[in-house]
Amino acid sequence: MALVVSGMNKRRWIFGTAAAATMVASGLFALSSFITATPARSAETTRPVIVVLGDSISAEYGLPQDTGWVALLRKRLAEQRIDYSVANASISGDTTSGGRARMPELMERLKPSIVIVELGANDALRGVPLSTTKDNLRTIVEQAQQGHAKVVLVGMYVPSNYGQAYTQRFHAMYGKLAHDMSVRLVPFLLAGIENKPDMFQSDQMHPTQQAQPVLLDNVWPVLSPLLRK
Repeated sequence: MALVVSGMNKRRWIFGTAAAATMVASGLFALSSFITATPARSAETTRPVIVVLGDSISAEYGLPQDTGWVALLRKRLAEQRIDYSVANASISGDTTSGGRARMPELMERLKPSIVIVELGANDALRGVPLSTTKDNLRTIVEQAQQGHAKVVLVGMYVPSNYGQAYTQRFHAMYGKLAHDMSVRLVPFLLAGIENKPDMFQSDQMHPTQQAQPVLLDNVWPVLSPLLRK
């Protein structure tokens, strides 16, 4: 589930519990398939790994398989002959608490060189205190850094009907964490499509297939300096 910047139709924020349960269930199924299909790295493996830890935006919710921005990242790396593998550990409906709980196993099994963290929007949707979200994100970054991985933190906005003060504090949280923990920041994953209804699916929350290259282009300038060419 994704929350988009203010200025968009408020009907995007109507999201029933039944739909949320479906998203989480489908996300858990996708993650179980990912875990089954992704073996642990052997001592001889030298190909560095990028792990994407995200929610439905990164989990290809509502999209044909292998058309989301993470899949496009994998293709761009191959096209540019940058030898990284990309493990998509995103779950639709996931929160920072879920990401924090999953990080130790992901770090142990995949030993990533880079972790892209795209979480937080669902915390706001569920009314999680901002202090809790910030603490979880900080711990996720620390877990990655303790495993010698570089981190890209992906920022999000929440809509204006959450209140201007909260909206500003929520978005500022990402910048402060990135500064305090010396990690790279994507200011806003949905920059460039936030006020384009045709770039969102019928739920007016999740980006369409046509929007995915824009999302990748928002991440790429921040990620690419970290890559070993």
